[in-house]
Amino acid sequence: MKKTMNKNFDKTMTAAAMLLLSLSAGSAFAKVSEVEAAKLGDSLTPLGAVKAGNADGSIPAWTGGLISGAEAPSKDSGRPANPFPDDKPLFEITNENLAQYRDKLSPGQIAMFAKYPGYRMPVYQTRRTAAYPEALYDVVKKNATSTELVAGGNGLTNFDSVIPFPMPQTALEVVWNHITRYRGGSAERTMTTIPVQADGSFVPVKMIDQLVWPEFLDGGRDAKSDDNVLFYYLQQITAPARLTGTALLVHETVDQVKEARRAWVYNAGQRRVRRAPNVAYDGPATGVDGLRTADNLDMYNGAPDKYDWKLIGKKEMYIPYNTYKLMDPSLSYDELVQAGHLNPEHLRYELHRVWEVEATLKEGERHIYAKRTMYIDEDSWSASVIDHYDGRGKLWKVAEGHNVMFYDVNTPWMAAETLHDLDSGRYLVTGLANEEPQFMEWDNKASRSDFSSAALRRIGR
Repeated sequence: MKKTMNKNFDKTMTAAAMLLLSLSAGSAFAKVSEVEAAKLGDSLTPLGAVKAGNADGSIPAWTGGLISGAEAPSKDSGRPANPFPDDKPLFEITNENLAQYRDKLSPGQIAMFAKYPGYRMPVYQTRRTAAYPEALYDVVKKNATSTELVAGGNGLTNFDSVIPFPMPQTALEVVWNHITRYRGGSAERTMTTIPVQADGSFVPVKMIDQLVWPEFLDGGRDAKSDDNVLFYYLQQITAPARLTGTALLVHETVDQVKEARRAWVYNAGQRRVRRAPNVAYDGPATGVDGLRTADNLDMYNGAPDKYDWKLIGKKEMYIPYNTYKLMDPSLSYDELVQAGHLNPEHLRYELHRVWEVEATLKEGERHIYAKRTMYIDEDSWSASVIDHYDGRGKLWKVAEGHNVMFYDVNTPWMAAETLHDLDSGRYLVTGLANEEPQFMEWDNKASRSDFSSAALRRIGR
């Protein structure tokens, strides 16, 4: 019965993929019928992933995700304990056996083995831990039958909160699911960004960032004040001294044809707040030693209008998953950060199904990345691997999002994300908090005034 179901699914996906490749990524397919949407929570998970496992059982069926762990997380640090402390690697991918696994790796992942001969990738049992709060599943199903892309695909209409297209039919719909995925509603992180030099040396940049959806502000969403706002974002740098006080404020818009992202920065040196239209696309980021662009944060963010998008289809792939070791407060940054890449001893990869999406820079547009290939986890809609190509078509950078499930708050997010420059041998790791006394704070009470330019000025001072 199981094998028949998987064979039928494979045939269906192959036929669908052939049809999709002939369609423009900007076509406004969007909403599906009530009959189609009824598959959510039935043959599909409530978020649109295939509920069944794969043919050989190496990817298990989704059975509800991880909504409670083996141990309660520390209330003082906001770190969930590792729910799988006894798991051991099934095997490791190395340069010696790479040929056996290349079909389940991205070109960027394969390039890491060529760049670093001692690189290895520990592969563990696949655990489909992703889950959302139960109340959001009804929101996602409603979106499936109502949300549409605006003209050109650069925004959404008739959209509510999270995941507009759980049954995507175009590449842009897949990308919008990543952009709008649930990240706790209201969350504050105390974290460290580390630009790592080719020799492994680094100076940590510490910061606090806050992400809040309008629905989670005091008083909830306001029809006028929060019109066209997807979320509010605030970032404050606290170390090193030369950057302390630098702050960034973003009002992320939903329909970016109607209105572009609103952004302001407070520069500690200049002691003033200014609008920052360059906090978008390939604009420079602060405190990263030139290693990432504005739209590299969170793997990929912002308006998708500079690219032509193509849906390649689905595939099975080894991606970072359930990497709870990266949040272990007993580990120091020196133990995690090595020359070339993070210490593989503390990484975890699993076999999962991903959506493969290709973005090619439009004729006449400018961006330092001429092409991006994204691999987006079907269970959480998080971009888990992204390969970046330069203007010559050469593979340049590879990004990985180390997924974890914050099971105490039913929120999939990342323990950290990395961005490797294959040319220079440098890389950036964002999101570590092992040496910080506090990591995540959820359900923070915030008001709309906390995300004003006046508030930004007060924070800087």
